[in-house]
Amino acid sequence: MAAASPSLPILSIFLLLLCFNLGGTLMVASGQKTWCVAKPSSSDKEVQDNMVYACSHVKCEIIRDGYPCSIPRTLINQASVVMNLYYQQNGRNPWNCDFKNSGLIVLTDPSYGDCQYQYA
Repeated sequence: MAAASPSLPILSIFLLLLCFNLGGTLMVASGQKTWCVAKPSSSDKEVQDNMVYACSHVKCEIIRDGYPCSIPRTLINQASVVMNLYYQQNGRNPWNCDFKNSGLIVLTDPSYGDCQYQYA
């Protein structure tokens, strides 16, 4: 008698647990473009601290008045732009988007209107 193959839900749970055992970071395919943004669940203080840190390492003119990413003038939006600049300019490593667990690596380009998120 042939052994029954594992069901899809069991296989899915196994893969999910494997991911968590590998540090919880999903690996992206080679050549896959990634960007860094602020987690929506981050506090205003975390986001502000991220902006200060990132802007102490990269040029943040892009979020100043009159520049493409100055609007909308929300803390999370502007922090996401500069967090991504930091992430891109420092090698796009997972740890360059951690920001004390308040950064999020995304696979979809977060650019909007004239504000183009850098991809280096």
